[in-house]
Amino acid sequence: MRVFTAVLYREEDIYVAECPEVGTVSQGRTVEKAVANLKEATELYLEEFPLESGRRPIITTFEVAVGAGA
Repeated sequence: MRVFTAVLYREEDIYVAECPEVGTVSQGRTVEKAVANLKEATELYLEEFPLESGRRPIITTFEVAVGAGA
C-alpha cells in the first residue's frame, strides 16, 4: 500500500482531481467521487507503468504576488 496526494479543483458542477506524483487526473460530481475515480485511474495506470522503487517527488508550496504591477 502507498499513499498519494490528491489535488482538487472545482470547475462549474464537477470536481477535477489530480495526483501530482503520478500525473493521473479524474473527475466527479462530489469530492468523494472525484477522489474515488482518481484512485481507480491511478491504480490502473500503475498496473501498466509501475513507479520506480524509492522514487518520490518533492512536493512543496510557493508564493506568487497576485495583481502586482505590470
